[in-house]
Amino acid sequence: MEHIHPFPGGNEPAAIAVQGVSHSYGRHPALKDVNFSVPAGSIAMLLGLNGAGKTTLFSLISRLFGIQKGSISIFNHDIAREPREALRRIGIVFQSRTLDLDLSVKQNLAYHAALHGLSHAQTKQRIEAVLHTVEMETRLKDKVRSLSGGQMRRVEIARALLHEPRLLLLDEPTVGLDIQSRASIVAFIRKLVANQGISVLWATHLIDEVDVRDHGVMLRQGVVTAAGPLQAIMTHAGTLTVEEAFNKLCRKVELQEVLSHEP
Repeated sequence: MEHIHPFPGGNEPAAIAVQGVSHSYGRHPALKDVNFSVPAGSIAMLLGLNGAGKTTLFSLISRLFGIQKGSISIFNHDIAREPREALRRIGIVFQSRTLDLDLSVKQNLAYHAALHGLSHAQTKQRIEAVLHTVEMETRLKDKVRSLSGGQMRRVEIARALLHEPRLLLLDEPTVGLDIQSRASIVAFIRKLVANQGISVLWATHLIDEVDVRDHGVMLRQGVVTAAGPLQAIMTHAGTLTVEEAFNKLCRKVELQEVLSHEP
């Protein structure tokens, strides 16, 4: 793996630091000695094809899976040794939708707030705040079933923000959305980072969601092939665009396999 250039330093610890993480399903390795960090207050795009290991990594960060090898820290709190401190700093939006369709927006959010131990007063205040943030105040009493796909995603993002996390994990959050809804979600997340200083680790294989000013982690078949500011990654890869760098660093093995089978 190439650490192209160190992420910007400073007094604040990294939002997330992944060190020497490996994970296997039986004899099948899903992640192999993964190392990277995400600076606080930034967007880092975790780029890789389907099956590259992005969801496995998110499952380890969120402690859905136990770490077999290596360590993961959230703002200097090791998730294995200090799970409560680490996890309370994380908000997560998984690829699969997890809202209860037959409950209202308010009921879904209130249930999640209770899981985080928020009081009634805190719950009321935070629901109002997060729905304002995602511009969904008018749908408070509506059943989730009545919402569009993009609106459901906004509610899931609101839910992830209820307990005021410092790091937001997004696992392919725009999958299945139409072009307009995708663009709206991307713009909203970038506005959230700019206005509130939250950190984001965003897993995707859709290059049009990426900005060259982002940080990047390139993942191919469970291996990080490059990590650092995307501009530096592009320079190192000898490419002019993120898409070219993605093809070179994330698709290289697959392209070589195709070429090797050509007559």
